[in-house]
Amino acid sequence: MAKISAAQVKELREKTGVGMMDAKKALVATDGDMAKAIDELREKGIAKAAKKSDRIAAEGLAEIAFKGNHAALVEVNSETDFVASNSDFTSLVEKIAAAVAEKQPADMAAALKLPLNDGTIESEVTNLTAVIGEKISFRRFKIVEKTDSQVFGKYLHNGGQIAVLVTLEGADETTAKDVAMHVAAINPQYVTRDDVPSDVLNHEKEVLTEETKNEGKPEKIVPKIVEGRLNKFLSEISLADQEFVKDPDQTVAQYVASKGGKLVSFARFEVGEGIEKREDNFVDEVMSQIKD
Repeated sequence: MAKISAAQVKELREKTGVGMMDAKKALVATDGDMAKAIDELREKGIAKAAKKSDRIAAEGLAEIAFKGNHAALVEVNSETDFVASNSDFTSLVEKIAAAVAEKQPADMAAALKLPLNDGTIESEVTNLTAVIGEKISFRRFKIVEKTDSQVFGKYLHNGGQIAVLVTLEGADETTAKDVAMHVAAINPQYVTRDDVPSDVLNHEKEVLTEETKNEGKPEKIVPKIVEGRLNKFLSEISLADQEFVKDPDQTVAQYVASKGGKLVSFARFEVGEGIEKREDNFVDEVMSQIKD
């Protein structure tokens, strides 16, 4: 049996809103598998919400740059938010985004070799690391291409903590920016419900079925209840079906259509998402030094 750490219990509690003992029992029952533990809590009707809390804090900035029908999203990380607001750092992030948008490299290895100032992106990142005395890293990028009939919409939240790029067919840049603001706030996972992979859909259906059965609902009405809950699930994760933040009386798709457009794609970078930030236990560190 896997040893369950306090950090795992804490993470599961944050993701589901359950009590400490319920979280620990679920982790023990699933041998420490976080995803399975969330499913178990949901099936038992204990979990308040299966939040996807992958966005563990890390510092830095995300930026978007355009070059003709191409746009580039980039994320550059720093160790502290103090450095992230440094003018040399922000300038480097902007230059990296512009270079990537112009050259459209195939991968990170190619991106790092792009010319920048008197060197390359890689050497400029290294130089700034040496000057500031804090590790700087060019973490990721994404290139998006549109047609002449399509429009881009860009939104940077909190100076670049979240960067969103939306592409619409028709409409205008103002509409696209409005949708980008919505994406920044609500964080949809797919453009439409048709984009949701079948394995994700089947998994959710299985969990909802067990959850509904465990609520003691009559067997014959379980499929109908599951269908309704699955529809709600799809409307929550699909951009087109979400209630538009600026006007909840219409969906995002309806808002875009009212402006003569149609949703094509979106890309969203949130600084630090998926990065495990080291958490030092100061008390344990001090005690270990005393023992030594």
